Amino acid sequence: MSDDTLFAEVLDPGNRADPYPIYARFRRNPVTRQRDGAYVVSTHAAIRSLIFDPRLSSQDLPPSRRPRTGNPLRDWILNPIKNRVANGHRPLIFRDPPDHDTLRGFVMKEFTIHRVNGLHQRVVSHVDKLIEACRGRDKVCLVEDLSYPLPVAIICELLGVPEKDEPQFHDWATRLATALEPDARRDEDTRRVTVTTFDAIAAYMRGLIREKRRHPADDMLSGLARRGTPDQPAMGDVDLISTAVLLLVAGHETTVNLITNGMLTLLRHPDELARLKADPERAPQLIEELLRFEPPVHFRTRKALGEIEIAGTTIPKGAPVILLFAAGNRDPERFTDPDRFDPDRDDVQHFGFGGGLHYCVGAPLARIEAEIALVRLCQRLRQPSLLADPPPYRPGASLRGPQNLGIRIAGIV
Repeated sequence: MSDDTLFAEVLDPGNRADPYPIYARFRRNPVTRQRDGAYVVSTHAAIRSLIFDPRLSSQDLPPSRRPRTGNPLRDWILNPIKNRVANGHRPLIFRDPPDHDTLRGFVMKEFTIHRVNGLHQRVVSHVDKLIEACRGRDKVCLVEDLSYPLPVAIICELLGVPEKDEPQFHDWATRLATALEPDARRDEDTRRVTVTTFDAIAAYMRGLIREKRRHPADDMLSGLARRGTPDQPAMGDVDLISTAVLLLVAGHETTVNLITNGMLTLLRHPDELARLKADPERAPQLIEELLRFEPPVHFRTRKALGEIEIAGTTIPKGAPVILLFAAGNRDPERFTDPDRFDPDRDDVQHFGFGGGLHYCVGAPLARIEAEIALVRLCQRLRQPSLLADPPPYRPGASLRGPQNLGIRIAGIV
């Protein structure tokens, strides 16, 4: 396959288990034009330059377009209004300044380090409860038994979503995560499912926000839903709903991949698993290397607002741009022996949580969840080993991680 169609290999599910040789081919040229007009940026230096470039826009989602229903009132009046509202109130990861900065500011007032750190013991309790549920078994599926239920429980608790509604949120988050995949944006059936799912979760959130305003609690949604004053403006209801949906999906899906990819990597490196078990204080530096070596998000898409000269290539105005974070994370010009998993590596400036204006707001929480989960798994699973390597992977190329991860164990400590 020629370089101008190389990104199709990244999207090919057959390459999901090991896309890194494809990324190495991309890095031969820092910026590679694809036949469809997209520009793939793959080296650490080029990505780092562009994530701070205001000429690169995050407002690259296709216009919202609800499918025809055959009902004239819905098709000609209601749905066009809904489409205009949706197009004007995207989640903040699809917004540029100044809107992005305003929305992010509201979120950061509630998503404080103090609030996140206060969840530490709750995460420990959830992890131990999930591990304990596996007692008496000789096999576990990490995704079903821990990686999925843990983040959705924590993000729902953080937002203030009732525990009884968590299973529904799991289903919604799984469906909405596909909206980040480039090929899904072009598929009409997938877009129809995305619109239907978003409308369902928006209706739920609308009711929950009303309840939070009547009976506020010590949770993020109650804080975000407070009515504004002339001196202290508040987030509008439509932006509040889209932000809550984003926090649910981003806070859930990426952490699932981080924990699962992390345990897979440790099982492939049993010496590092043993070191972490013996010395849990290694967890923070190990997580940073995991974010470089097997990041939960492999790329994000952007759009050029103007002509951009970079690494000898001119990206024209209006062109789609793909920031291939996972390729930059293994750039030999930036990291020594980049294909080696080395938690003792110094100066791990990775793109595991993106970068620039859109650096992941939930990064501190994801780090805590991953650190606790991996340490407790190493300490409590006896003689863990992989049932299959490579495991089956989820379809997505951007949010990349195993569909399930079967582990054979000799018991639970």
